[in-house]
Amino acid sequence: MKPIPDNEKYKGIIFASGAYILWGILPVYWKLLHSVPALEVLAHRIVWSVIFLWVLLAINGKISAFWIELKELARHPRTLLGIFITGLILNLNWGTYIWAVNHDHIIQTSLGYYINPLVSVLLGMVFLNERLSLWQLVAFILAAAGVLSLTIQYGAFPWVAVILALSFGLYGLFKKLINIGSITGLTLETMLTSIAAVAYLVYVNDIGMGAFHFSLSTTTFLLTGAGIVTAIPLLLFAYGARRLPLFVIGFLQYISPTMTLLLGVFIYHEPFTKEHLISFVVIWMGLIIFSLARTRVLADLENKILSKAGVDISK
Repeated sequence: MKPIPDNEKYKGIIFASGAYILWGILPVYWKLLHSVPALEVLAHRIVWSVIFLWVLLAINGKISAFWIELKELARHPRTLLGIFITGLILNLNWGTYIWAVNHDHIIQTSLGYYINPLVSVLLGMVFLNERLSLWQLVAFILAAAGVLSLTIQYGAFPWVAVILALSFGLYGLFKKLINIGSITGLTLETMLTSIAAVAYLVYVNDIGMGAFHFSLSTTTFLLTGAGIVTAIPLLLFAYGARRLPLFVIGFLQYISPTMTLLLGVFIYHEPFTKEHLISFVVIWMGLIIFSLARTRVLADLENKILSKAGVDISK
C-alpha cells in the first residue's frame, strides 16, 4: 500500500475533523427548527440536498459524467433498487435524528453514534462473513452491557440510539455492497426519495400547514439551508477519508457524539445522572478497546491468549 505523505495526512485530519465537528454541533441547527414538524424538516432536507448536490455537480463539471453513470446503472435494476433502499435507510436515520433532537433525546443520539462502529462490525459478521477478533468481542460485550444498563435506568429501551446505530450501520453496509462514487451515490439516493418529499411538501402547503414561505423569514432560511448543512460535512468527510488511514478515522469519529453529548448535558440540560455516566464509561471502555483492537500490542496479546486456550490462530 502506497504511504500517505505527511502534508496529505494533515489535510485529511483537518477535513475529517471539520466534518465531525459540524456533525457534532448539528443539533443546534435542528433545535432552531423545533416549531416545525420533524417530517416536514426531513422533506426539506431531502429536497434542498438534491438541489445543492446538483449545484456541486455543475460547479465541478460532473453533470455529464453523472448522466453517463446513471444510464449505466439503468441497465442494472437491482443496483437501482439497492440505491433506493439505501436512500430510505438514510432518510430513516435523518428523520429519527431530527425528531430526537427536537424531543429532547440528544444524549440518546450521541449514544447511537458511539455504538454505531460496533453495530457495523456485527453487520459485517452477519452479512459479509467477517471474522470478529477477541478484542472486538470484548468491546461488543462491554457496549452491550452499557446499553443494557442505560435501558434499565431509562425504564425503557433506548430505541432512538438503536435506530440511529442500526440505520447508519445498514447504510454503510449497502454503500459497501453497491460501491458507487460518494457524490453520485448521495445524489441518486436523495433524488429517488425526493419525489415523495416534494409530494408531501406540496400537500402540507396546500392545506395551509407548511412552514416554508417565499419570504425572508428565519424559518424559511433555515429550511433552505438544510441541504447545505447536510452536504458540506459529507463532502469534508469524503475528502478527509481519502487522505487518512482507517485507524485515524476510527479515532476521529468519536468527536461528533462527544460534542453532541456535551451539548445535551451542558447546553440543553437533559437528564444525565451518575448512573448514566457509569454506563457511558463502560461503553467508552468498549470503544477504546475496539479502536485499539488492530494495534500490534493487542494483536500479539490476543494471539498469546488464544494459543494458551488451544485455539488454532492460523485460520
